[in-house]
Amino acid sequence: MTFIKKAACVGGGVIGGAWIARFALAGIDVKIFDPHPEAERIIGEVMANAERAYGMLTTAPLPPKGKVTFCKTLDEAVAEADWVQESVPERLELKRGVITQIDAAARPDALIGSSTSGLLPTDLQRDMKHPERLFVAHPYNPVYLLPLVELVGGARTSTETIERAKEGVAQIGMKGAHIAKEIEAFVGDRLLEALWREALWLINDDICDTETLDDVIRYSFGMRWAQMGLFETYRIAGGEAGMRHFLAQFGPCLKWPWTKLTDVVDLDDALVEKIGAQSDKQAAGRSIRELERIRDENLVGIMHALKAGNGGEGWGAGKLLADFEQRLWAQAGSQSKFHDASAPLRLVDTKVGAAWVDYNGHMTEHRYLQVFGDTSDALLRLIGVDLDYVAAGHSYYTVETHIRHLGEAKLGQAIHSTCQVLSVDDKRLHVFHRIHDTASDAVIATAEHMLLHVDSKAGRSVPAPETVLAKLRPIAAEHAKFPAPEGAGRSVGQTK
Repeated sequence: MTFIKKAACVGGGVIGGAWIARFALAGIDVKIFDPHPEAERIIGEVMANAERAYGMLTTAPLPPKGKVTFCKTLDEAVAEADWVQESVPERLELKRGVITQIDAAARPDALIGSSTSGLLPTDLQRDMKHPERLFVAHPYNPVYLLPLVELVGGARTSTETIERAKEGVAQIGMKGAHIAKEIEAFVGDRLLEALWREALWLINDDICDTETLDDVIRYSFGMRWAQMGLFETYRIAGGEAGMRHFLAQFGPCLKWPWTKLTDVVDLDDALVEKIGAQSDKQAAGRSIRELERIRDENLVGIMHALKAGNGGEGWGAGKLLADFEQRLWAQAGSQSKFHDASAPLRLVDTKVGAAWVDYNGHMTEHRYLQVFGDTSDALLRLIGVDLDYVAAGHSYYTVETHIRHLGEAKLGQAIHSTCQVLSVDDKRLHVFHRIHDTASDAVIATAEHMLLHVDSKAGRSVPAPETVLAKLRPIAAEHAKFPAPEGAGRSVGQTK
């Protein structure tokens, strides 16, 4: 379901700006109200980083970017919105007043989400005429990459609102986690506050500095948490006996005086300066925007790794990304533009992301094969061999491949692929792909593939149906007029 066609964002700071990017890059028009004098610059910088990250994150065809409009009044921004996201500073009276103003100006059926990190939705909806449509939609920074959003209803929030909110965040590639009971700071920030409290004590007591503490997290349990969370991680720690054994073995430790979770550190000027100085040293002169870009590259790499996990079906945030990409491909297929067969078909446009390169900053060999495979997939979708077709039990399998590396694709480089159909019969599809540098159109690599139409359930080749062949043959007929591609039919090691 895609009910969000227009969104409004009230507040464009760190969280609000990233919400704007998330909506706009999902193809949703966004109107913005933020009285900050530099709001357009700040949001523009966040949007630039988000677009850079999405260029690395997926080769699925993103919809045309939604129109971003800055409004002079809150009423103008929210009047036509299907979803209004409030992200003003974390002060109850301020948020309550803004939300009440949104409620009065927005359509009665528009959803209103608050990005609050801990205020109760019941308190926020006190003065609303339509309190049933208000809920907390608490995301995690950067909103445009991290997919979780905690959905929390207040005493007067309707069940229908929460269900619609789940559908809405799924539309923009997010995971809506419904928190059953409202509680200050919800679930995520409760956990983070406990860890943060202990971390401050460790710095205060000179047990370690900020960089060492971050290293402990990012080189150990942080990676475990990224793909499996807390309880499933500890279930594995219990061995074959599972969670019950883990609790029996380590449960008594909770009574030991290891932590200071109920004792609050005094954040006096000296401790603030100590942490600030250590953090400055750790940043090594990198600007906030540079650190954001490094963070984004790392998150994209983790999500790509998780997308390839579980035997290729994806795991955790990677599975969510894979599912979102499937919807994007399906959406692009249903709205696909005509491809002119009087030239090789341009089917994939992408950029070389951080997860695609080796230590030299060059695209690794298996990523070339990935782009060529994506090109074949795009051709198949064009002729009707889409996800539904495959689910019904038939597909084309690649049975032979020959790749030539003629140049180098480097980090950040824009590339695109083209496909020339060499021949078609009732079972076989013979294609020749090229990867081009988009700036110069120079050919970086070529791949020759033979694909075989199969009955995947029976495990054998079968003729393709006429509905597919009828789309393939006109393309093949046009492409037969082209000269044979240089390199087609070559064997490995063959001299020129």
